[in-house]
Amino acid sequence: MLDDPEGFLKGLHPGKAGEAREVMYVLEMNHVSKAFPGVKALDDVSLKVRPGTVHALMGENGAGKSTLMKCLFGLYSMDEGDIAFNGQPVNIASVKEALNLGISMIHQELHLIPYRSVMENIWLGRYPRIGGSKSPVVDHKKMYEMTASLLKELNLTTIQPTDLLRTLSVSKAQSVEIAKAVSYESKIIIMDEPSSSLTENEVEHLFTIIRSLRDRGVAIIYISHKMEEILKISDEVTIMRDGKYVGTWPSSELTTATIIKRMVGRDLTHRFPSAESNIGSELLRVENYTSPNPRSFKDVSFTLHKGEILGIGGLVGAQRTEVMEAVFGLRLHNEGTLYLKGKPVHCNNAYDAKRLGMALLTEERRATGIFPVLSVQENLVIANIASYVNKSGLLNAAKMAEDTKKSIKDLDIKTPSARTLIKSLSGGNQQKVLFARWLLTTPEILILDEPTRGIDVGAKYEIYVIMRELAAQGKGVIMISSEMPELLGMTDRIVVMSEGRVAGVVDSKKTSQEEIMELATKYVG
Repeated sequence: MLDDPEGFLKGLHPGKAGEAREVMYVLEMNHVSKAFPGVKALDDVSLKVRPGTVHALMGENGAGKSTLMKCLFGLYSMDEGDIAFNGQPVNIASVKEALNLGISMIHQELHLIPYRSVMENIWLGRYPRIGGSKSPVVDHKKMYEMTASLLKELNLTTIQPTDLLRTLSVSKAQSVEIAKAVSYESKIIIMDEPSSSLTENEVEHLFTIIRSLRDRGVAIIYISHKMEEILKISDEVTIMRDGKYVGTWPSSELTTATIIKRMVGRDLTHRFPSAESNIGSELLRVENYTSPNPRSFKDVSFTLHKGEILGIGGLVGAQRTEVMEAVFGLRLHNEGTLYLKGKPVHCNNAYDAKRLGMALLTEERRATGIFPVLSVQENLVIANIASYVNKSGLLNAAKMAEDTKKSIKDLDIKTPSARTLIKSLSGGNQQKVLFARWLLTTPEILILDEPTRGIDVGAKYEIYVIMRELAAQGKGVIMISSEMPELLGMTDRIVVMSEGRVAGVVDSKKTSQEEIMELATKYVG
């Protein structure tokens, strides 16, 4: 069990698991404001969190959620406002101070060291020493025992202290981050989009850990765009909009519809834009694509038509991304043929793919999409940079600026200027920049790998509208998605993959979640 040296759990009345009836708050953030050049990220925001509860923090991308949490975690300094922890005013000027207080943060992008063991990652900077804290000799035996005890406490029995991080799945690596947070005897754990890369079963395991922590009196601040998850796991929900505090409600009083309305300030009666499909002739045909790796994809065949949005469904690990990367020339295939408008073509690299009129929006925009230290304009034009070279071999800056301005307007990209570093934009606006980048290459086929992962419902809708408009223009769109409602709501047909093979192709309007899940598990086991 976790120690309670501060006694902040005193006074909690017995009752429903995770229910904190004491009025006292473990955390109070009062009237917090924070500005960056060109934008006010937080404007008089307050947040109060009870001990032993899961407190969801929701809002569109750019609403200020992450900025508020970074102020709490000591990554940013507040311009105005104050923080009280366990009823006492505190000044958190660094991450170290936050950790010492008992505040931990698990980021959306995990910050673990892949070539170090689980126990080394958990106790990094705090290794037990033989002969005292100043000794240079690490007590590996004690570190192993401490880690084993911690993992057992959290029921993480499938993880061993000596496992290398690079050998673990995303969900297990995330569990290690949670174990690390618990090792600090944290009284508040901030989780930023913790389920974005997890399967349904892995999410359930995450929820089991969260409930266990909650029952011990730990407060969880849970940031997510997945409303169904929020309603399932949270006790209270705070909603932010445009850097301002909207309100806090018990989750039992909320519905998906009310959350959407309070987040975006308007009704989104339909989560997906309606449109009449006008499907034309065959645009792309993949026949019998097989990877040289026997554990990857095999005999994959499908077609894509003009004006069609084709979904690629299946469980995580079904090799959906791998197949699409092979089609785009980023992965090898030793068997199979690619046809474009009925003619066989060769696509051995990204250059070939661009020449053939294909574009690929990758799954991990931060790792393989954006160039974080470059501006919005530089990120936007980079895939089409050759078209801006004039006869003198110099870049046409005026044309680049013109195209950038038009793209920002057409896709409603919210940015202080074209010169703003893309890393300072919200996830949804970063994704729109990537869309704009590829649209400048005038593709006929767009491959979108999890295009709405980690972005809010309002930005999702805007991206859905873009996809519909592209299909209406006669372009072919392929969308990989792990969100079942998205697949059913946005596509015309769904290719369901299982263990690297096509398990079936279904009509999106005539199928069901049950049929898709049945196909997704067809070759499992």
